Amino acid sequence: MDVGGWLRELGLDQYEAAFRENEIDDKVLLRLTTEDLRELGVGSVGHRRKLLDAIAALRAEATAPMPPSDAILATDKAAKDSAERRQVTVMFADMVGSTALSGRMDPEDLRDVISAYQKCVADSVQRFGGFLAKYMGDGVLVYFGYPQAHEDDAERAVRAGLELVSAATELDTHTTVQTRVGIATGLVVVGDLIGSGASQEQAIVGETPNLAARLQGIAEPNTVVIAGATRRLLGNLFELQDLGPDCIGRTGRRA
Repeated sequence: MDVGGWLRELGLDQYEAAFRENEIDDKVLLRLTTEDLRELGVGSVGHRRKLLDAIAALRAEATAPMPPSDAILATDKAAKDSAERRQVTVMFADMVGSTALSGRMDPEDLRDVISAYQKCVADSVQRFGGFLAKYMGDGVLVYFGYPQAHEDDAERAVRAGLELVSAATELDTHTTVQTRVGIATGLVVVGDLIGSGASQEQAIVGETPNLAARLQGIAEPNTVVIAGATRRLLGNLFELQDLGPDCIGRTGRRA
């Protein structure tokens, strides 16, 4: 891993020389603490918070279970293909109250909470064949149906969301963890991997990711909110609550 390039992606290249002079490589990077960052000359609280969040994301990626070899091959092949139209179910999961927690928790404790949450998301998603596209602080963007497609991708997404809600509340952390999940299904244009390192993501273009993010935003803690298109693919598999004229459903447990 190019630590200097990682800092440049975060917009914190002013610390590149200090990291290089102190021999901060990819292994040491994952173990940096708030005090370490202060010694490296990171005087801004905002910059330390940004670095700790990015390090937590790297740690979650490092500890996430490896996908099956056939999934890796499918991902590599899809990344080489030209852009194409696909139906994808997108999940957006976010930890509730992280902003408030940052104001009353020690940064290292908060880092541990976010790291545990991200690993919880990874475990729940990968168990149902989802693809972790991007970590965004304490939020995670997930695709079902790309790069590998299944006939029941919408069902897989909802089951993964429900499992995440249950598993997150049982995490052994410094505080009780709650999550919100938004899920939407629709046609998107999928292309190549963009970015690198912690910011790398499998790019998809369309309204579906935006809709999933908006649904997550209106979800109550520990609930999964789904779009109408996703609802129509589920049949009677789950108990749902109608949230309005857009045929959006909310479920907090399995049928």
